[in-house]
Amino acid sequence: MNDFFHIDPRLEELAQRVEEEVSPAFKVLEATAEHNQLKVISAFQQNQVSGSFFYGSTGYGYGDRGRDALDAVYARIFGTEDALVRHNFVSGTHTLAAALFGMLRPGDTLLSLTGGPYDTMEEVIGLRGEGQGSLMEFGVKYQQVELLPDGMPDLAEIERAAAQPGVKVAYIQRSRGYSLRPSYPVELIGRMAAAAKKANPNVIVMVDNCYGEFSEWLEPTQAGADICAGSLIKNPGGGIAQTGGYIAGRKDLVALCANRLTAPGIGKEEGCSLNQSRGMYLGLFFAPTVVCSAIKTAVFAARLFEELGFECYPRWDEPRTDLIQAVKLGTPEGMSAFCGGIQKGSAVDSFVVPEAWDMPGYGDKVIMAAGTFTEGASVELSADGPIREPYAVWMQGGLTYPSGKIGVLLAAQSMLEKGLIKNPTATQR
Repeated sequence: MNDFFHIDPRLEELAQRVEEEVSPAFKVLEATAEHNQLKVISAFQQNQVSGSFFYGSTGYGYGDRGRDALDAVYARIFGTEDALVRHNFVSGTHTLAAALFGMLRPGDTLLSLTGGPYDTMEEVIGLRGEGQGSLMEFGVKYQQVELLPDGMPDLAEIERAAAQPGVKVAYIQRSRGYSLRPSYPVELIGRMAAAAKKANPNVIVMVDNCYGEFSEWLEPTQAGADICAGSLIKNPGGGIAQTGGYIAGRKDLVALCANRLTAPGIGKEEGCSLNQSRGMYLGLFFAPTVVCSAIKTAVFAARLFEELGFECYPRWDEPRTDLIQAVKLGTPEGMSAFCGGIQKGSAVDSFVVPEAWDMPGYGDKVIMAAGTFTEGASVELSADGPIREPYAVWMQGGLTYPSGKIGVLLAAQSMLEKGLIKNPTATQR
């Protein structure tokens, strides 16, 4: 390792011990990746994916067989009636917003089953910001079911809240966002969906699936959710898709979302694929193993930083339902040093020093390390967090485990050099 990077020998020794300890967890992750890889290949074959599908259309995009087949492939993988996969979605937030605006009407109530939403969704809903065309500005009401003290969903309160008149969409955020509460496994999402539908059989259960795809054997739409959505520069793009998002679910709901993305009467029929189709197909093919590499990186990081005396969420040996690893560093200086080290481990822009700034859609300054081939791609190695209590960073990605591992070690090295880790030879608690 020191032929290429300077890592303190004590950190190297600790890393070797950590890798030996976490190797059984890696086996479990590899089994999940194999299952999902077979699922993806099967979906490709069942929809007769051909090389001719990779040539993009222009203009209106009428009759784009590659675009339409990709929708069918996603629907097969997610166990749904239909899907909408488009490079026109500029981010996960845009994809989620299009779905919500497509399904909700003035007077309807959006009910969050998992407490407060992710920062960027606050302005979409209307909880922050003014005069920007939010859901609430268009007359959609909003309520949320608060989480229990341990961060788990309150199933009894979900059932009570979903029974209220006007509740149209029950919204579940699978990942933890910028919080330290648990991310929710598919089985628990299924129980949340069942609780809401028991009280309100007509409620639409929607899942923000960002960061969760291919981390388990099933997806939320295979456990009771009606529709889910996510970003292609996260898990399902496999580090190759250059942009885009997907929505998968009931056919009537996907049609409403498509009308929002384009226009009523046009829906899915228009939308050229330009030169994006090959990358979206190839990224999806690689996604299960890329997600596996990212979660391996997260497990390694959790065990290493636990040994160095930091609280990690989830702990290294807890089950994984997404690729996020939160590390509570306690100070802005710790966040800066950690992110600086991650940046130094990147193949792209390794010379850049991350600084906190006012990112669009966020209420606090955010520091972000992201030396990525695709700007902002969270499935690549990155780490970010708002400069506020509890001064934690949320690390994602690692297109390959070796590249993720060196990034984590350089984060620890950076903290060691700044005196934020005193003795890396033993647990610091």
